[in-house]
Amino acid sequence: MALKRSVEDAFGHVRVRGEISGWKRAASGHCYLCLKDDKAVIDGVLWKAVAGALRFRPEDGAEVVATGKLTTYPGRSRYQIVIDRLELAGQGALMALLDKRRRALAAEGLFDAERKRPLPFSPTTIGVVTSPTGAVIRDILHRLADRCPCHVLVWPVPVQGEGAAAQIAAAVRGFNSIQAGGPVKRPDLLIVARGGGSIEDLWAFNEEEVVRAVAASEIPIISAVGHETDTSLCDFAADVRAPTPTAAAEMAVPVRSDLLGQLRELGHRTERCAVRALERAGEQLESTLRRWPQREALLAPQQQRLDELAERLPRALRGRLDRARGDLGRASGGLRPGLLVGAERRARERLQSIWRIAELAHPNKPLERGYARIEDEGGKTLIAAAAARSAGRVRLIFADGRVDATTQEGLERPRRGTYRAPKSDHPKLL
Repeated sequence: MALKRSVEDAFGHVRVRGEISGWKRAASGHCYLCLKDDKAVIDGVLWKAVAGALRFRPEDGAEVVATGKLTTYPGRSRYQIVIDRLELAGQGALMALLDKRRRALAAEGLFDAERKRPLPFSPTTIGVVTSPTGAVIRDILHRLADRCPCHVLVWPVPVQGEGAAAQIAAAVRGFNSIQAGGPVKRPDLLIVARGGGSIEDLWAFNEEEVVRAVAASEIPIISAVGHETDTSLCDFAADVRAPTPTAAAEMAVPVRSDLLGQLRELGHRTERCAVRALERAGEQLESTLRRWPQREALLAPQQQRLDELAERLPRALRGRLDRARGDLGRASGGLRPGLLVGAERRARERLQSIWRIAELAHPNKPLERGYARIEDEGGKTLIAAAAARSAGRVRLIFADGRVDATTQEGLERPRRGTYRAPKSDHPKLL
């Protein structure tokens, strides 16, 4: 403890410049690292409160300046610096770190032009990832309302400081997770924006998780981080970079008044084209009609032919009537009543002869001589004994009526032990 007090009293405030090595964050939120140069190395610790206030995310290889006090750590019997403030060692070092990260992500193809998608012409819903306070969101909403009003969803996030990068990335992923047709309308376009500032202020938009979330977004993204001269890795990953948040709003939607003007102009042009086409068609019709012959000239031959036929028709009818009368007169001389009477007698005699033959051929004629005809129940005439046996029930047709009968085969089979009549080739009637 005496050594600890001696070191802390002698070195209560120190500044150490070196390169970060072995950076790690414990579950408690405290962070541990080593600061080294080409000659020495010293351990360092940032308590949770200090680590949460960092304006950038430390990583191995970054050159920093640490301010704090020296103390000892009995567990390892080593000196360490308790860091109260950690800064990048000048903008040059920060730019070097940024360039290193840019080259690494570009090598993965996250900034390739083939990944860029066109922006929708007139989105109905726009999602904005930015701070809910400040001029940025007001400028975007005001510009959108002036140009082409649409539905805007704001996902509020911190735009700098510890944890800002994680929330920005989560907001981009959250907008992409909205399902189409759900209670919240899925945005057609995203704007990731913040105002200007130093490179440290914009550092959250250079973090790898933000860059990967923007590159993986299924919704087209406009990156509007900082002012015109500011550049972040988020700009490279986005589909379109806007120089300012206001410019992003201008890129996102067309000017409604311009669209209405274009529609009116197109309507006028369409009307003029239609009128001009109608006029040309009328001119062509008139020109064609002038070249056509007159209606009377076209129909004159047919009219003349009709008049000739009208004159010839009565004469032709009278001639045909005269010929018909002559034919009738010549035929009437051969027609006498005696011929008709003789023809009628011969026809009657022939009909009587045919009727006698038909009576003799009638199937019931033999019944008058003592014969009978056998039919089944359906009225079909049976001409074989086998057919009568298989029918079972038959009808005997006589000249004066019919008798129903059943063949031996039609009866039920006799019981065992009873007398069974011998079969015969002829059916027996009962």
